[in-house]
Amino acid sequence: MVATAMVRQSMPVRLALTFDYGQRAAPREIATAQKICAQWDIPHQLIEIPWLGTVSQSALNKTQHSMPHLNVTQLDSLSDTIESASKVWVPNRNGVFLNIAAAIAEANGIQWIVTGFNREEAVTFPDNSPAYVNAANTALRFSTMDRVSLISPTQGMVKSEIATWAKENAVPLNTLWPCYEAGDSWCRKCESCLRFIRATGL
Repeated sequence: MVATAMVRQSMPVRLALTFDYGQRAAPREIATAQKICAQWDIPHQLIEIPWLGTVSQSALNKTQHSMPHLNVTQLDSLSDTIESASKVWVPNRNGVFLNIAAAIAEANGIQWIVTGFNREEAVTFPDNSPAYVNAANTALRFSTMDRVSLISPTQGMVKSEIATWAKENAVPLNTLWPCYEAGDSWCRKCESCLRFIRATGL
């Protein structure tokens, strides 16, 4: 959401995509995306890819696997966060998302794919890193005739810096759904919740 807000300051956002691969939080993520897109007058498209959830053994989409829970102090422990990341890793998820987005972008004459990668999560999720973005753009130069490019305006920021920018620019962070679960409220125990809460104070 914040990456989109940043991009909107200098160019129109022509389409937003939400992917449903059977993740636990899909209903909440979809509803949140639809609400934000309606508020910002951005067309929204839901992409359903159930096969990705079928091949994945991640706790994100396999309810028989326990969701890893951390405490705030563990967020700065590399060993703890690597273990947590391994349990929620979905095989090549960002690669799949990116290539679908690139096909849709090229078909519609859209030059840029915008993502919200950040420096904090890139430590344990390599597909959030600058190296990944550079490699992806190298591939896109060959796989798209129009040379669609991936950009991530939040790439060099940690979550607290992203939250600060959002607050300074009136981005309603309390409307987001950071949780890996889909309950009535955030679980406040998963790594995604904890990082969001630490960064935003919500």
